[in-house]
Amino acid sequence: MASRISTRQFARGLSRGSSSPLVSSQLSNHARYLATPAHPVTQDATGSKGPTAMVFLNMGGPSTLPEVGSFLSRLFADGDLIPLGRLQSYIGPLISARRTPKIVKQYDAIGGGSPIRKWSEYQNEEMCKILDKISPETAPHKPYVAFRYADPLTEEMYNKLLADGFGNGKGGRAVAFTQYPQYSCSTTGSSLNELWKWRQRLEGKTASETGNGTINWSVIDRWPTHPGLVEAVAQNIEAKLLEYPEERRSKAILLFSAHSLPMTVVNRGDPYPGEVAATVQAVMERLKFSNPYRLCWQSQVGPQPWLGPQTSHTVENYIEKGQKDLVLIPIAFTSDHIETLYELDIEVIGESGHTDTVKRVESLNGSPVFIKGLADLAKTHLDSGVACSQQMGLRCPACKSERCAESKKFFASQQAAISSA
Repeated sequence: MASRISTRQFARGLSRGSSSPLVSSQLSNHARYLATPAHPVTQDATGSKGPTAMVFLNMGGPSTLPEVGSFLSRLFADGDLIPLGRLQSYIGPLISARRTPKIVKQYDAIGGGSPIRKWSEYQNEEMCKILDKISPETAPHKPYVAFRYADPLTEEMYNKLLADGFGNGKGGRAVAFTQYPQYSCSTTGSSLNELWKWRQRLEGKTASETGNGTINWSVIDRWPTHPGLVEAVAQNIEAKLLEYPEERRSKAILLFSAHSLPMTVVNRGDPYPGEVAATVQAVMERLKFSNPYRLCWQSQVGPQPWLGPQTSHTVENYIEKGQKDLVLIPIAFTSDHIETLYELDIEVIGESGHTDTVKRVESLNGSPVFIKGLADLAKTHLDSGVACSQQMGLRCPACKSERCAESKKFFASQQAAISSA
C-alpha cells in the first residue's frame, strides 16, 4: 500500500510531538506483559462516516499456560500455515499433542504466557485515540483484536462487532488491519480467509452481495515499507548499537530475522520473502547502510524444507568465523511473543556462549513512533476509499485454493459499498 510520506518526513513529524504516551523500557520479568482487558475508546460525537471498527489481525498466542494445548491444536490444523497434506486432520493433532508439554515449558520460561494480546490491544487502543483526532469524520474508532489461533478468536471478535451495533441491518464500517507487515498466504491470507468464513456464517450473505445492512469491510493487507515501521525499527537498531564500544560499532553485523516458510509455500509464489526483503532494504537505506547485514529465518517446524538460512545456524556460523558482534532484529513481528522472548533471547542468544556480544533489538511493542505510524497508515487507507490493494487480489501463480479465491472475491466486492459510504 502506498505511503503518503517518506521515512524522513515521518521522522520529522515525530520530532514535533507524538499523540501516544511514552512506554517505559522492557522489564526482565515478562509476566508484566501478559494479556489484560482492553479499555474502551470513547468519544462524545460520531463523525459523518463513523463509527469505524479497527480490527487487528494476528496469529496470537496463549495468554496463560492452560491455553497452550488449544493454541497448538488450532495452529497445526491450519493447512495455510503448516501444510501437512491430506492427512492434516490426523497428523496435526498428533504433532500438537506431542509438542504441548515442551511448549508449555517455554511459555513458563517467559512469564507464563504470551504478551501478544496485551500489546495488540494496547497498540490498537492508542492508534484509535490518534485516529479520533486526525480523522474525526470516521470517528469514533473502536479497537478490536482477532487472533487466528488464540483468544480472542475471529468468531469471538465478529460476535462482539454484532453486539456492539455493527451489522444486523445497521451496516457500519470495519477495517481489517493485518499486523503482519509483509503479506503471506500463511499469515494474512489465513486470517482473512477465517474472517470471510465467519462473516458468511454470521451475516448470512454470499460473497457477491453488499449492503443490506451488513458490515462494510475494507482491508489493510500489507505495509512492508511504511515510513512508521521503517523509522521505528531503525531507531531501535540505533539504540542497540550504542551498547557496543564505538570502535566496534560499525562492524557489528545486523541479522534481520523473520519467521520462515515451508518451501512448498515459497515455490507456490507466496510474496512474503520479497516483502520481508523490501522491509530490510528500506531500514538499511534509512540507516545509510551503516553496518554489514544479512536476512535469516527462524521458527522452522517439521522435516520439510523451509526457507533459510536459519537464524540459529547463522549465529553459530558467524561465531565460528570469529565474528561475535551480532545484532538480532525481529523484522516481521510487531510485538514480543515466544519467537522473540524464548527462541531468540533464550535459545539463540542464551546458547550462543556470547551473551555479551550477541544482542537483540527491542521489539516494537509500545513504541510511540510505531503507533503513530499505524495511525498514519490507517488514515491513508480510510481516506483512499479503496476496499483492498490490487496486490491482494492477485493469487499466487500455483494457488489452487478455492477458499482463497472466494475470500479475495468477497473483499474486492466491498469496493462498491465503501465507495458509496
